[in-house]
Amino acid sequence: MLAWIYESTFNHTSMRRFISKVPSKKYIAALKVVLFLLCLLPLCRLVWLAINDDLSANPIEFIERSTGFWSLFILLATLSLSPIRLLTGRVWQLQFRRMLGLFMFFYASLHITSYIWLDYSFNWADIIKDIIKHPYVLVGAAAFMLTVPLAVTSSNFMIKLLRERWKQLHKSIYLTAILGVVHFLWLVKKDVREPLFYMAVLALMLGVRLYYKIINSQYKR
Repeated sequence: MLAWIYESTFNHTSMRRFISKVPSKKYIAALKVVLFLLCLLPLCRLVWLAINDDLSANPIEFIERSTGFWSLFILLATLSLSPIRLLTGRVWQLQFRRMLGLFMFFYASLHITSYIWLDYSFNWADIIKDIIKHPYVLVGAAAFMLTVPLAVTSSNFMIKLLRERWKQLHKSIYLTAILGVVHFLWLVKKDVREPLFYMAVLALMLGVRLYYKIINSQYKR
């Protein structure tokens, strides 16, 4: 079904040219600058709101929710780059994957730091009690711990050093995304439409990857 949709949509000559077009290095560099600035906007917004004392009635919760949301959003944006490659044949967008992944780790670090520092003032006894009382905290912590080795091994040096093991290690990003969505779903108490939407988006992206993996395995037989 997906193959038929792809053929009927992208078989036109002009569309095929557009899809296969590779942007120039200057264009890629400009896009990276724009993407970098866009990823900084949530942080700038928090700083601006803090300066103007406009972080809502519960500023700590506001910071936690905002940083958690953007870490999950950027994570899903990172995971969308490979399905785009599979569906369109484009590969140049994969050059943004490292930047997006590091920004995801940056906001996830702010998220967990605000929880440990601002919310609990490094009171580990209370943190452990909160984890026991609220399992979504444990799920979120597990998701964050999985991102640490991904960030540490994101450099070209580590890619060359680990080689094939690097690819295996970075496949844990899918488990991280699943845990992140579950963390969001369990965190929300009433209106679960937003976390369910992100769950559907993640399922769609994983479904695309699974479909093409099955197709490729059939061709190899």
